[in-house]
Amino acid sequence: IIEEDPVLKVIRDPDTKEELVYGLGDIHLDVLVDKMKRKFGVEATLSVPKVPYKETIKKSTKAEGKYKRQSGGRGQYGHAWLEIEPLPRGQGFEFVDKIVGGVIPKNYIPAVEKGVQEAMQEGILAGYQVVDVKVTVFDGSFHPVDSSDMAFKIAGSMAFKKGAQEANPVLLEPIMKIEVLVPEENMGDVIGDLNSRRGKILGMEPQNGYQKIQALAPLAELFRYSVDLRSITQGRGSFSMKFDHYEEVPSQIAEAIIEKARKEREED
Repeated sequence: IIEEDPVLKVIRDPDTKEELVYGLGDIHLDVLVDKMKRKFGVEATLSVPKVPYKETIKKSTKAEGKYKRQSGGRGQYGHAWLEIEPLPRGQGFEFVDKIVGGVIPKNYIPAVEKGVQEAMQEGILAGYQVVDVKVTVFDGSFHPVDSSDMAFKIAGSMAFKKGAQEANPVLLEPIMKIEVLVPEENMGDVIGDLNSRRGKILGMEPQNGYQKIQALAPLAELFRYSVDLRSITQGRGSFSMKFDHYEEVPSQIAEAIIEKARKEREED
């Protein structure tokens, strides 16, 4: 179908693990679903894409992770102290080894980092990836017989989960930069609609009897925006949008997202 219709695009979102289908609008996608059923007998269900939320922390903390198991023969032992600090937005992840005197042998440090990164993928609040943190392993201990990569990976994961919970974790949402072209007479209604979507107007400029409005708004508020804009402007408005940055979700909205994620986990 994509060979017949090059406008269609299918992309797998690495954050939400969804298959995203891009077309010219709702009608175009409805035609695609109908064609899949008629030509290939494939039933497809379209739904609104998930928002790729992320999580981060707002304060620094130190935490200990100790994993110790003893059953019969060789046991398991891993022990690490981590300092967890927030980084500026968009800085990603930084891991620092400050172990001195061999309290954790060098060959186990990568396992601690791997445990931290696995815990970051699982999230703190709602199961979304943790970003923009610096993690420093600065102390710990090992056992000459019982220590292993697996034990230190678990210790690193335990320390990160414990510390991140105490570091004022927050939810982040993608903010999009929008450019809307609308007739002069619809400008007030369009701006009012953007404000209702938690949008921030950046500026306006006249363009051949139209107004070009530039704004920032959360992706979560922009699904089906094309349908609503068409309705407000009687089909004469158009818009484009691109990702701009991540921003903290207002607390009341974040609570609802976290609660929904918790219920979904319980159902699974």
